[in-house]
Amino acid sequence: MPILDDSSLEFISHSSDQTRRVGMRLGALLNTGHVLHLVGELGAGKTTLVQGISSGWGSSDQVTSPSFVLVNIYRRADGERLYHLDAYRLNNAREAQELDILNFIENGPLVVEWANNIREALPENHLLVTFDLVANDQRDLLFTAQGEQYQELLDRFRTHVYGVA
Repeated sequence: MPILDDSSLEFISHSSDQTRRVGMRLGALLNTGHVLHLVGELGAGKTTLVQGISSGWGSSDQVTSPSFVLVNIYRRADGERLYHLDAYRLNNAREAQELDILNFIENGPLVVEWANNIREALPENHLLVTFDLVANDQRDLLFTAQGEQYQELLDRFRTHVYGVA
């Protein structure tokens, strides 16, 4: 089990399907107010992970990259919403704040691709997912908790993925 320390968890994915499956496990644990920062180069698997997160969270909506619309909203049957923001085309934190990010966080989980582009507009406490493209079909995903709430989320996620705390 590749655990770096208590606040980090490394997961090596060998396929898009495996990335989606780990996303499903994480999505099943998300609640309103949770914020995920996704960081990695183009093609590293960020949107693929979000597909799994949305499915595991309970949405049957099709997940696509919101690069041109900036924010996609996925819904569950109970009316809850998951917000998917792509900050690739945003130039700074002010542009992100104009999107009313706090409203997203108050009304559902928020998953932000290219979070490093707007870090100043996002909460200090979050779950960071760093993607490293190792090979054509292999990704190294590093999950890092920032804050006590996210440490608890990471601990539950670790148990959900590996079956041990």
